[in-house]
Amino acid sequence: MSRTSGGSKAPSQRMLRVGELVRHALADVLQRREIPDPVLEKHVVTVPEVRMTPDLKLATAYVMPLGGKDVKKVLAALDANRKQIRMLVVKRLELKSAPDIRFRVDESFDRGAQIDALLRSPEVKRDLEPDDDASTDGPEDAR
Repeated sequence: MSRTSGGSKAPSQRMLRVGELVRHALADVLQRREIPDPVLEKHVVTVPEVRMTPDLKLATAYVMPLGGKDVKKVLAALDANRKQIRMLVVKRLELKSAPDIRFRVDESFDRGAQIDALLRSPEVKRDLEPDDDASTDGPEDAR
């Protein structure tokens, strides 16, 4: 699942800047364990990216618990504490309006692992090995 829709244009500098501010504030709230939730207190949650809508009223936070454990529980705890998280994030920011925050699982770690597995596959290794026949006929032999 791609985070960008096919026909949409690239995010504006303002969207990127506000998204990064929200990401830092959200990461700070989660790191300091300011949400009194037993699930969130047991997990370190990373926030690799926050995407803003063009009107800056909705922030989509891509999150992943460290080690990828209990993803559904952590996502449910974040959703259950959404209002409190929003208020704590807004306190740290100087914005005209407080964006609503929705949480999604960051799947980029899984995609990265899939790419790593493909690169380590025997077929790819075979294709990357130097061909002995080609090396003997190379430009070095012409000298």
